[in-house]
Amino acid sequence: MDKFDVVVVGGGHAGVEAAHSVFRMGLSCALVTLNIKNIGQMSCNPAIGGLGKSHIVREIGAMGGIMPIATDMSGIQYRTLNTRKGDAVQALRVQCDRDLYKKAIQKILKKTTIEVFDEEVMDIIIEKNLVKGVVTKTKTIKGAKTILTTGTFLNGKMYTGDIVSTGGRSGDPSSIPLSKKLYKLSLPMGRLKTGTPARIKLSSINIHKMEEQPGEKPTPWMSTYQKPKKHQKQISCFITRTNKKTHEIIKQSTHLSAMYSGNITGIGPRYCPSIEDKINRFKEKNSHQIFIEPEGINKDLVYPNGISTSLPKNIQTEFIQSIKGLENSEITDFGYAVEYDFVDPRSIKPTLELKTLKNFYLAGQINGTTGYEEAAAQGLIAGVNAAASILNKKELILERSEAYIGVLIDDLTNHGITEPYRMFTSRAEHRLLLSQNNAEQRLLKKAYKVGLVDKKRYNNFNEQEEEYKRFVNDILKKTKTKNFINNKKQKIKLSENKNIYKLLKRNDVDKHKLFKTNKTNKKHYKRAITETKYHGYIEKQLREVKKTKKQNNKKIPTTTNYSNISGLSNEVKERLNKNKPRTIGSAARMEGVTPAAVNLILIQLKKEELLKQKT
Repeated sequence: MDKFDVVVVGGGHAGVEAAHSVFRMGLSCALVTLNIKNIGQMSCNPAIGGLGKSHIVREIGAMGGIMPIATDMSGIQYRTLNTRKGDAVQALRVQCDRDLYKKAIQKILKKTTIEVFDEEVMDIIIEKNLVKGVVTKTKTIKGAKTILTTGTFLNGKMYTGDIVSTGGRSGDPSSIPLSKKLYKLSLPMGRLKTGTPARIKLSSINIHKMEEQPGEKPTPWMSTYQKPKKHQKQISCFITRTNKKTHEIIKQSTHLSAMYSGNITGIGPRYCPSIEDKINRFKEKNSHQIFIEPEGINKDLVYPNGISTSLPKNIQTEFIQSIKGLENSEITDFGYAVEYDFVDPRSIKPTLELKTLKNFYLAGQINGTTGYEEAAAQGLIAGVNAAASILNKKELILERSEAYIGVLIDDLTNHGITEPYRMFTSRAEHRLLLSQNNAEQRLLKKAYKVGLVDKKRYNNFNEQEEEYKRFVNDILKKTKTKNFINNKKQKIKLSENKNIYKLLKRNDVDKHKLFKTNKTNKKHYKRAITETKYHGYIEKQLREVKKTKKQNNKKIPTTTNYSNISGLSNEVKERLNKNKPRTIGSAARMEGVTPAAVNLILIQLKKEELLKQKT
């Protein structure tokens, strides 16, 4: 029998972040996976980041996570999206070499004490409502805490037309015994669906008929701390579009799609629909954009992002070859839909521990999310909280105003899901505070306190912050001028000297011509421009956060019986009793809980407090 502090089941994005979090906190960890060769595998598109997602990756990095490091070890194209919008919603997206990303993750894990087991989990060890590890086909692996990160493998089934096969990903089996075990535990479970497009030989594509999409120069980095010495070779992506002929082929064959034949009952992601969905939902559109994304530097393969499908193979060939530049496409792997089990995330605490079983944590797609970044974030939080519990440290729960990860977990645990959950900047009501560029300022100190980040990095961060403060106070606030160039390239003369910092707050100043930077202070000046631009808005949001924080953080005893609160509707009572929100803020964000209902709960809590005082 093997024994560890923490047992992590699953070697995907959630699993590796969970295991590495445990390792960073100084505890022993077992990582149990179906196929040791596929640890860190990118199952779908070969990219990290993007709108609402790069924020999460930077937050993972700020807390010592490995996703941004592996991204930079494998990145073959970097592009910042939303550049015409404000800094808070700009997002870096990195096209990765699929094989190099997987190798990077495995290389990082090899430098740790994490012990990897190439095994299938058949059962969960439960004694008196406490989870104490797992049983595989060949051994028992015990742990004080167990984290389940099964991705799409729980009773996974893959569909291409009317062909159905078992598996959570092409080439990998599904986890059926573990799924049966979870159902036996009477957990609230359901089925979800995701999909992937065909893979096409790059050499069979005519890229000259397409729009080239080069990467960004100078090439940025996803990680803000640990970076390789240089970037991988940078290559272009390409853009083409579907057309009327493509749509006609798909329309005539929609009934053959697994999604429309009735074979699949799971709900698919609304924001990443199959090409069948797009054409049926957006009938007025004559074309849809397709991004041709290379799978690697020296790989004769592309990922056609935008044509995910579960149509039969012959129909896939026909509609793909109707697209400009893809007329002679050679398909190496056909697209498919995958359906899998998930657990209603309202059954977990904000620490990601199950409410009904102690020492048992869920992270990733098992909680109803979609996307590498969302999975990795949950893995990190599950790992740190499992380790913190063993070490008797304070749990790490991030507020909605502190991190996108806080928004993600709060949404899942309070609202649950009606479709695979994907992060967007619009989900964060305090998004002006949550730029992808200030993740370290928001989270590194918290990470250091709990043990996720070492002292060397913490000291380095503090030195950089002090350097920035000196730049602002000793240079920008002390350098004065009477002249500046405005946005219309006109020279403006002031009646009196103004310091650079004050001038940065003006909207009419050409900030790049206001102050001459050097190699040392260039990044500090860029940060100062952003901070002065948003200063007023951020101050306002901080006041709003402070105003509501005290009330929202008020604890609700787990023994509270909402059925006894007069004035609440039966529906709200039922939801509150079922989900047992831990704070007033959590209760307020639940569906159907109105401000009036919140006031009734507060009155009840006050009554109970007064009764306790009397006794």
